[in-house]
Amino acid sequence: MAFRRRTKSYPLFSQEFVIHNHADIGFCLVLCVLIGLMFEVTAKTAFLFILPQYNISMPSSESETIQYHYGLKDLVTILFYIFITIILHAVVQEYILDKISRRLHLSKVKHSKFNESGQLVAFHLSSLVWCLYVVVTEGYLTNPRSLWENYPHVYLPFQVKFFYLCQLAYWLHALPELYFQKVRKEEIPRQLQYICLYLVHIAGAYLLNLTRLGLILLLLQYVAEFLFHMARLFYFADENNEKLFNAWAVVFVVTRLFTLTLTVLAIGFGLARMENQTFEPEKGNFNTLLFRLGVLLLVCASQAWMMWRFIHSQLRRWREYWNEQSAKKRVIVAPRPPAKLIKRESGWLWEPVQEQLWSVPFPFPAQQPVLTCPLPKEVLPPGSQVPGISPAALRILGIKMVGKGSRVNESLSVSCFLPVSFRYETGYAPFLS
Repeated sequence: MAFRRRTKSYPLFSQEFVIHNHADIGFCLVLCVLIGLMFEVTAKTAFLFILPQYNISMPSSESETIQYHYGLKDLVTILFYIFITIILHAVVQEYILDKISRRLHLSKVKHSKFNESGQLVAFHLSSLVWCLYVVVTEGYLTNPRSLWENYPHVYLPFQVKFFYLCQLAYWLHALPELYFQKVRKEEIPRQLQYICLYLVHIAGAYLLNLTRLGLILLLLQYVAEFLFHMARLFYFADENNEKLFNAWAVVFVVTRLFTLTLTVLAIGFGLARMENQTFEPEKGNFNTLLFRLGVLLLVCASQAWMMWRFIHSQLRRWREYWNEQSAKKRVIVAPRPPAKLIKRESGWLWEPVQEQLWSVPFPFPAQQPVLTCPLPKEVLPPGSQVPGISPAALRILGIKMVGKGSRVNESLSVSCFLPVSFRYETGYAPFLS
């Protein structure tokens, strides 16, 4: 990342050079624009990059107010703030996320997701506060009718237009960051999905003059996303900490309901009752039946897709949780310990190396003869008949057979008529006689 001391140098303008120094390159370009403000010849051009364009004075009851509308020059301003965002991205990564991740000792997969969530937490928190401030000061929360009244909302206050330009700059900067951050190939499709969804919705609200409704929907979305990525950060720090995920699940569902309700209310009912329902793109008016159906279809489809993914992930989590719980309740059969033969005066005796009970599991009722070891019941000399045990059972236990029947050629400790409560997991056919 930028601003880090390098111990290895790369060829100038090579691929690795650009990747490791992209924030420094962006900082130099931004510095050139700022230096241009110092000279009268280049100041006018520099202002194209820094300030929103297309301002117009609007008379009001008290005094004149300056309003803005969109145009092609906004692309220049967005480009400048893309470089600003790249620099801020590098600062957050270098001075905050990298220091925390070194202490957590995360794997490569978790490290990549930690960086992603860390960047999005910083962005969603700042955007959430900024968006809430704009919505409150403009009075969109206290007067819901303002979301569709006096449409089209061609002229915007400075803070509204600047907010939209910065939002577009951030999500456009996220596309080259996939290359600069060397994101894993498995993660690229997922990240491209939500980046493109944000760009489509924000640019659509900006270009179709639905900025007021777009601010409210972004505020709701950023609340849910902030909680989700905060939950992921706490989970990476402590895998037993999943309480924030439960809070996010509730907020996510409520957010989807409010988003659909506000969209249907503003587009389906509010704009449908407006008197001016003509297609006039030069005046910024797109209030037609086809336009309203297209917006409703886009918003409802995106919300349904997000809800489907949410339900699918929750079902998978619950399935994994119940599988873990059922696995804990299973009876674990102790493995057979290695045994060794020790010479005794009366013959040979099997003694396990580990002092623990092992037995052959049978799917039969209680009071069946079961070979156990070590149980010092009696020592059978070579050639003895083992009652109730078939030759197959002795063969499983590693006892060599002599002739027919259940005779052993080596002494064995036997305990009969013990309760059997083991599961039949060996895969062998029943071998009790």
